[in-house]
Amino acid sequence: MKYTNGRESNGDRSHKGGGGDVPPPNIQIDMSMVRRRGGGGGSPSFFEPWTPTPGSGSVVVRGGGSSGSSGDPTPHHPSGGGGREAPEKLLTLFALRLAVLEKAASGLGTLNFVWATVVLLGGFVSNLTLTDFWCITVILVGEGARVFGRSHELEWQHHATETSSTAAAAGVLRSSSRFFHRVLHFHASVSDDGGAAAGEARANTKSSQLQRQLAAVAKQQRGWHAPDVSLLPYTSWVSAATNIGWLLHWLQVISAVSCVALSLMRLWKHDFFAGGSKNMRPALLLFYTLALLEALLFLLEKAYWAWQFGHCKLLHQVTDDCHLGACGPMAIRRFFYDAYSKCIDGSIFDGIKMDLVTFAEDLILSDFLDEQFIGVRILQQFATNAAASTGDTLRKIGTSPQSVERLVEMLSWKRRYEEDLRRSAAEVVCKLAGKRQNALRLSGIPGAIESVASLLYTGRGVAVSGMQPQPNAAAGGEDGDYLAFHLLGLRILKKLARDQDNCGKIENARGLLSKIIDFTKTLPNLLQNRHASDSQVRAVKHALQVVKRLVSTTGNTGEALRRGVAANVFAVCNLRGILRYGQLHTELQKLAIDVLAALAMDDTGKEAIMATGGLVKLLLSTFAGVEEGELACNAGKALEMLALESEKGCAAILKQRADVVDLLVSALQDDGSDNRRRLNAARVLRSLCAYSSQKHRERLRVATKALPLVLRITMKENKELDNKVLEVCVGLTTQICRFIDGERFADELRAAGVEERAYVQRLARILRDYKYPEIRVPRMRRFVVQQVIWLMTCSRGHVYVELLREVGMEGLLDSVADTTSELECYHAFSGSVGIGKHRESFSGVVDIALELITGGRGGAPAQGVKG
Repeated sequence: MKYTNGRESNGDRSHKGGGGDVPPPNIQIDMSMVRRRGGGGGSPSFFEPWTPTPGSGSVVVRGGGSSGSSGDPTPHHPSGGGGREAPEKLLTLFALRLAVLEKAASGLGTLNFVWATVVLLGGFVSNLTLTDFWCITVILVGEGARVFGRSHELEWQHHATETSSTAAAAGVLRSSSRFFHRVLHFHASVSDDGGAAAGEARANTKSSQLQRQLAAVAKQQRGWHAPDVSLLPYTSWVSAATNIGWLLHWLQVISAVSCVALSLMRLWKHDFFAGGSKNMRPALLLFYTLALLEALLFLLEKAYWAWQFGHCKLLHQVTDDCHLGACGPMAIRRFFYDAYSKCIDGSIFDGIKMDLVTFAEDLILSDFLDEQFIGVRILQQFATNAAASTGDTLRKIGTSPQSVERLVEMLSWKRRYEEDLRRSAAEVVCKLAGKRQNALRLSGIPGAIESVASLLYTGRGVAVSGMQPQPNAAAGGEDGDYLAFHLLGLRILKKLARDQDNCGKIENARGLLSKIIDFTKTLPNLLQNRHASDSQVRAVKHALQVVKRLVSTTGNTGEALRRGVAANVFAVCNLRGILRYGQLHTELQKLAIDVLAALAMDDTGKEAIMATGGLVKLLLSTFAGVEEGELACNAGKALEMLALESEKGCAAILKQRADVVDLLVSALQDDGSDNRRRLNAARVLRSLCAYSSQKHRERLRVATKALPLVLRITMKENKELDNKVLEVCVGLTTQICRFIDGERFADELRAAGVEERAYVQRLARILRDYKYPEIRVPRMRRFVVQQVIWLMTCSRGHVYVELLREVGMEGLLDSVADTTSELECYHAFSGSVGIGKHRESFSGVVDIALELITGGRGGAPAQGVKG
């Protein structure tokens, strides 16, 4: 009995997502600053543009060999070295050998049948003895019985019960004309390994459970359940489908044995009566010899079958080598029957071209739920195990549009009995999404994002949020089962969100962004509980990772996503809860801070952060803490973006603590502090000095304490100093100088052990070193020119103008004027897209400097340059 799943399949699907040229990789912000540039150390941040380089991701084949086409008939071994063949090759070779014996026996049987009917019964029938006549008749009837058994046994196999210990897997086999030979051999194994199969079913609990599960799934469908079918009333045992198949099998064996016995008897006695024809004796000898050979070949085939399949050793060996788990025995058995059928129906070499991956793809495209279940479980095992077959499996699936579409379609199946199939399909899709080209094909399927989103809505009533109380989750209850779907959905979205176009699709999917944000909601008692469910914590983690990738997207899509997240009234509040109560989950806090840093790139995000009470204070306290260096650095980056070009952001930071400036100066002066933390402190301090309102001017004078240190750092040679540190120190010097005059600056230089001429020479040397804009430090030349302007306009400007002319600054400024670029006009970058344009263009700043140095108008009031 076949059971359809009630869904229409589309056999003629067009792959809309995988065609055409693959678009270039999108540009994304690296919030964690962990992606290294190809040329050496350091990591990109908001303050430098970067473009991701497509990975070289070579395709991994089963066994470590080079990747072939998807139709490669000999895939490599999934767990062994590059020269080993795939485990299923043992089965295809076995099927080939059986097919050779079967076709040889069939050929001899056909020849013998023609010889008997045309030559013996047609030409010598009147001359045959009664013994030979009945022997020939019995042999031909036996041959007919075998032919009848082979051709009709399939119909009984079609009704085979799933509850039989020896035919448990048979209930899920597809019934079609091309399978009748393999069904014959399946029933042949019943007599040989029936007891062993029963023992296997008792020993392998998981396999038994899987078989019972398939039977239960089948009962959910409309139509008859196979074990309930009785062909005749009051003859349940005789007419049961499995027993009729068993009887047909033994009918063939008895026919073959009787054929051997009769042929041997007549050949041994050799008492043929010629009856006046000299050709009848050799004709009878040839007939009995052919009959004997055919029957012996048939029995030899049965013996070879029993030897290889006795106690299911071959099945177990292949199942273990393929790591197929509970579904292995029935899947491997089914695969073997398919291979054997191909060898019988076509060329004997057709079967050896098969492999388990393409076999499973055929199954998932079926209209029958039991077949789809077996197919998707095979793909799940190959795609998720740690063997080298994973890469080849994903490559083959990814290049099959119909398979990808069917897997995506399965994600939206919500019937209760389809949950296991849906979960397995989600795991395969999750692995597929990990490869960029596969992710593009996935997202190109119409409705794919909505199908993935449906995993987040799985559950009774209102879907379970990431860290909401779920008492059944830890115990494996229904909510825990639903949480597994949520985790898979979030993982798939996280992988899809690596592409900018996919981020746009996620944004356009109705309600999806709000649903993802809903999973970031946390409760204090769960965050502070050391024994909280790991699944619940992972749900929050994956949701934060998805949000982080969305808000880090570049271009108009990223801007729209940041506005959308900031506009969600729960988003920033959820992040605050993680920072406030997530001390046991540092990774969650890092992700939350990264999201806040990205949101602070836009004014809407800044407003949302400042409007959420206590959030800026939490960032400051996190930055002040020295226990978690990386966490403090992340908090510093968020404060940088909040203060950048924002008077309100600077005010929000300054009002949280009276000693904010002292805190930043101390972090900058702390030699034992992380260099990244000192860099962040310098950037925040520079922004506060540059963009704060006049009412905070007196508080910011404390920043002058850091000037001697900043000057000493500036005087270090480039080889001793990170160029990012040099850049921010030059910029910070310019902003601190707003609070002092030329004489005070000269005093600070002396306090730092630096001569005025040496300092001017150092600025000139920096411009010589950076003749062109540098991607890693795009603001370096701007900050140097701004400092030069301050020197020429301070109270000792006339002195510095002369010094600047002596070191050739005029020529250097001319050179800078000829090489300015748009790169030097932005504060921060989202990938290669500039964010926060400077108030003055860099070319305008250079023109001011040239005008001052050529006109010699030194000594003007010192006006610090903002921006």
